[in-house]
Amino acid sequence: MDIITKTKQNLSIKYVGKGVEFAIIYFKNIILTILTLGLYYPWAKVEILKYHYQSTALDDSRFSFNGTGKEVFRGFIKVYVILILVYGFLFYALQTQHQVLMFSAIGLFYLFLLLVIPFAIHGAVRYRSSRSSWKGIHFKYLGDRAEFFWLYIKGILLTLITIGIYGAWFQVDLRKYIFSHLRFGNLSFDFKGDGGGLFWINLKMILLIYPTLGIYSFWYYKNLWKFYAENTTITQDGKTINFKLKVEAGDVFELVVVNFLLILFTLGIATPWVAVRTLKFFFRFLEIDGEFDADSIQQVAYDDYDDAAGDDALDFFDIDLL
Repeated sequence: MDIITKTKQNLSIKYVGKGVEFAIIYFKNIILTILTLGLYYPWAKVEILKYHYQSTALDDSRFSFNGTGKEVFRGFIKVYVILILVYGFLFYALQTQHQVLMFSAIGLFYLFLLLVIPFAIHGAVRYRSSRSSWKGIHFKYLGDRAEFFWLYIKGILLTLITIGIYGAWFQVDLRKYIFSHLRFGNLSFDFKGDGGGLFWINLKMILLIYPTLGIYSFWYYKNLWKFYAENTTITQDGKTINFKLKVEAGDVFELVVVNFLLILFTLGIATPWVAVRTLKFFFRFLEIDGEFDADSIQQVAYDDYDDAAGDDALDFFDIDLL
């Protein structure tokens, strides 16, 4: 059954993926990735992205992911050559037992990890945007790599100095920067949330998770998801369009518990069904709040960016894009 959200103009967003379809892709990719000792991974990643994009529709027209396995493979090679060199130098230094060389290598290793992440995020957003489209209209990321790098470094330093307290403001600053530089044809995005709001959501989780024996986590996720969804905006012809996520803690409970039981009692076999079920969950409760004219979306300058190295690096560090 299609999961549909509508606006005043009968505009809909829906996810129509099916567990069986995705399971075939999911398990085939696992088998091929194992048989090729990991080399098939770029093509597996692209196939999964294409499936989820094509299963998502705006006003009954499907989204498309236009990246290729070859592009992701090139990025994959770049990332792993650099990582092999970095890890190789670290391993060599540790084997020498020379204290100065050892401490220098360890310091350079962690410095590399710190510095590479903002470049990876920037590159991943730019690549994923340039390869995402709807009716031939592409997304585009206009962020500046140097600006994003220094924003990230400032956030890391302030988070360390404040013993993690600034982390909420840091996360919001990154999201604000990315969304404010994101375009979809002639539409622009923004994020209106503030660090104080995210900090309060996280603080309540810390204070209430143990006294409630974990039960408060369902309210936490409800508040967190609403914070991210309802502070995201689109501007079209000078009009601001908002999102509403009409989810309750009971809905989160049902999603999490059923997903957990499916994974547990099938020994992980239900993973693709859980992925599809989770996407359907979000689209069921997500609504576009405001008049939105899909027909007036027009393509502007297209950014043909084919370097997937940043996207591959985020996979290595197990960092979600947004």
